[in-house]
Amino acid sequence: MADQEDDYSTLPLTDRATHKVWKVRKQAYEETTKEFEKSGSESDACFRPWLNDSSLWKGIVADSNVAAQQEGINCLHAFLQFGGSNASLRSRPHTIAPLVEKGLVSSKASTKLKTIDVLLLYIELDIPAPVVDELLPFLSHKMPKIVAATTNALCTIYREFGTKTVDPKPVLKQLPKLFAHGDKNVRAEAVNLTVEFYRWLKDGIKPIFFNELKPVQQKELDEAFEKVKGDSPKQSRLLRSQQVALAEASDTGNGDDADGELDGEPDTFDLFEPVDILNKIPKDFWDQVNSTKWKDRKESLELLHGIVKVPRIKEEDFSEVARILAKSMKDANVTVVIVAANCVECLAKGLRTGFARYRPIIFVPTAERLKEKKQAVADALAAALDAMFGSTSLSDIIEDTIELLKSKNPQVKLESLKFLNRCLKETRVAPSKPEVKLISDTVTRLLTDTLEATRTAAAESMGTLMKIMGERAMNPFLDGLDDIRKSKIKEFFETAQVKAKDKPPAPVASAPPSSTSRLQVKKKIGAKAPGTQAQSSRPTAPGATRGVAEEASSPAKRVPSGIKPTGSKQLASKPGKKLPPALASPTRSTTQVEDNASHNTPAPSKFGLGTRGGLTSRTLQVPQANGKAQETPRPPELGSSSADRVELENLRLEKENWVTEAVSHRAEKDKLLQELNNIKLKTAQENLEKKQREIDRLKRELARFSRASSPAGAELMDTLTQDTFGGYPRDRTASASGILASSEHSRGIGAASRTRNRSSLANPSYNIEDSMGIYSNRELIRSPISESGSSGRERVQQTADGDVRPGDTPDPNENWKRAAQVTSQLKMRIEQMKARQHMRGVS
Repeated sequence: MADQEDDYSTLPLTDRATHKVWKVRKQAYEETTKEFEKSGSESDACFRPWLNDSSLWKGIVADSNVAAQQEGINCLHAFLQFGGSNASLRSRPHTIAPLVEKGLVSSKASTKLKTIDVLLLYIELDIPAPVVDELLPFLSHKMPKIVAATTNALCTIYREFGTKTVDPKPVLKQLPKLFAHGDKNVRAEAVNLTVEFYRWLKDGIKPIFFNELKPVQQKELDEAFEKVKGDSPKQSRLLRSQQVALAEASDTGNGDDADGELDGEPDTFDLFEPVDILNKIPKDFWDQVNSTKWKDRKESLELLHGIVKVPRIKEEDFSEVARILAKSMKDANVTVVIVAANCVECLAKGLRTGFARYRPIIFVPTAERLKEKKQAVADALAAALDAMFGSTSLSDIIEDTIELLKSKNPQVKLESLKFLNRCLKETRVAPSKPEVKLISDTVTRLLTDTLEATRTAAAESMGTLMKIMGERAMNPFLDGLDDIRKSKIKEFFETAQVKAKDKPPAPVASAPPSSTSRLQVKKKIGAKAPGTQAQSSRPTAPGATRGVAEEASSPAKRVPSGIKPTGSKQLASKPGKKLPPALASPTRSTTQVEDNASHNTPAPSKFGLGTRGGLTSRTLQVPQANGKAQETPRPPELGSSSADRVELENLRLEKENWVTEAVSHRAEKDKLLQELNNIKLKTAQENLEKKQREIDRLKRELARFSRASSPAGAELMDTLTQDTFGGYPRDRTASASGILASSEHSRGIGAASRTRNRSSLANPSYNIEDSMGIYSNRELIRSPISESGSSGRERVQQTADGDVRPGDTPDPNENWKRAAQVTSQLKMRIEQMKARQHMRGVS
């Protein structure tokens, strides 16, 4: 009976793992662990039962027996270690919670360590976010020992993987609650976790939660921070994805770059939530900042500085704020300038790359104020300029900075040089060759400046630039300098610390053509040069280099007998002519040539041909009767060096850039032409409107004089209004027949005008009908506005014989001339009216 109870080996392992006897479970865990360790791959059959029913792991890691639980956690560790990512994804939803509740608080220290190792393995096999998300709820657990154990596990996770791999933002939000916990063990673990965060993020974590702590806790943390202030932690455990990337980088020789990416400087910008500051600006700010009193302007900017002094700002439209700050940079009071510079610094740091579009508005006014010699002003402006550079790049600020270096103010030149030096040290992207030339040409002129500080700053700029680009690249710019200046530049070159290094472009290696590409090339060769299929007994000219002799003998390459070759250069001799004798090699036989060709495979060509140099490098040889082979001189190989390939790739890139620039320039040209046409049209309309207003004014004045002088003036006014100045007349036929233009009558206008003037002075009762001859002797005059504004209608042009031709559009210049004629005629009529009234008064 006892033997039957002890014999559990016939049961499957999954059944034994859930048996009610803890010894049976423990033994099943141990046997399963051994099977996992002996597995050949992640797809072995031993993993299949545990993958299909992954809920079994929940009871295994939470086993009620301490000894069995320890073996169960060891079994889970082996399952993850040898089962890979698939085992991690299947079991993780069932195991994290019991591991925290039962494993992390186990009475055995070995079980605790193995539980933390399992959590680390879950992160390593996949990504850390799911594991951290499942651990966070336990920071609010009602049992203090679970909270403390979870905090300790999180501290280990960040110590092993670092804050760049594991996002610290969710845990940082929980720190104030942990510091306010009633259990001292929880608070102690919170201190350890915070110190670990400080090792990675430095002072960037303080604005997140430091103000919510008690002064005693702040003091305690500051003392702990001082002990680890100089530490530079490194990630000691990599994710599987990082391990693969590192292996690939080491294979390609870029292992140092991969390490550099992992060891970058801490950046806490993404840890903060963006703050909406536009809604916090009071409405009276805009009036107060433009006040005539400097105290009001200073107070308004101080209020703005308190609003924008946040770690991260929500991106909105700050154009008006940027213009206000740019205007404040020109303020006569230096206190206002300092506060405005502080606002610019906070705005640039809070927006980061979002501040780049406001840089053209505020950069130059800020830099031009560097002429102030007060150190407080210079420091505030330098901090603002550095923050603006941090939001842009060296290429964005280089042109404006070079212009500042040409300033006549020595203080502006000196401070601009210092700013350029800081930019060169902080930039992570090396300047381009044109930018290097622009900087060097400008700075070398300042090496002979009258101020010692300017000369020293210029030498530092050249030394820093040499550190980035290398000595060889900077040697051409140092030619012509004396030895003293060169030695000074070399001193700064040796001591400079930069973050960017110029890297020469790697040579582009052409891939060897595949068998398919070789077949395609051979087909193309056969199609392009069918005339090269010459008979073996026919000699070949030494100058013919486009034939392929070895391919001519292949049956697949021969031209059918019914088809004549159509190549541009035929190798066969014409009737009645003999080919020149080919050069025969006295020492090499045909068999030797074939053997050499078979053993020495030519290198692939960068032009895509199957052999090096293409067709032009093949030697045309035909076997002779005496067993000797004919040879022709081999032309130089094309594209055999890597430098040629690199140059070809560079030329292709330059061509693509040129084409892109040409397209953009063409589009910009079309846009400018369209704007020019719009401006011309707008100007023409304005001129026409101006003329129309002048005509209307003269018509009103003429009407006033006409009513004062005689009743006939009103009739004239009606006639002019209806037929001449009211756009298209109501009765176009009558208008066209009433006012005609004739060259014969136009020649008599001057005489008629003089006669009318004398008659009007002599006879006060001047008949207005006599004056209509002027208009009858001129061509029809219409309003320019009505003609130009009648688009979409049928145009009407009236000729001297009274005919109207629809569809003809008058020239706008001709309209202006007619308007000018009408204006002059009206002025003349007004003068006549005035003269007539004067004569009446005299009489």
